[in-house]
Amino acid sequence: MKFDMKNMIKQAQQLQAEITKKQEELEKLTFEASSGGGMVTAKVNGKHELLELKIDPSIVTVDEVQMLEDLVVAAVNEGFKKSAAATQSALSGMMGGLGGLQNMFGQ
Repeated sequence: MKFDMKNMIKQAQQLQAEITKKQEELEKLTFEASSGGGMVTAKVNGKHELLELKIDPSIVTVDEVQMLEDLVVAAVNEGFKKSAAATQSALSGMMGGLGGLQNMFGQ
């Protein structure tokens, strides 16, 4: 099979443009997660930024500060996991478009 460098470069450029577009779309999405049975809710975006944090007032007492801190960490981390999973899912299917590169390595 003849190796076509121009075609491979064209495919790579197209894939890069598609990936960039998909990343921009994902950055606009928001992901919400909660912990403690909904006592703490975090909303993050596709840029992995915390947008909003809601805390049920019933759990805010001096004696429960450590628990509250743990719930906040859990909710934010879960929001980030959802964002990362959506990014991976959206981009993983695009890697099949590297047909020319796969042939280059004999696969």
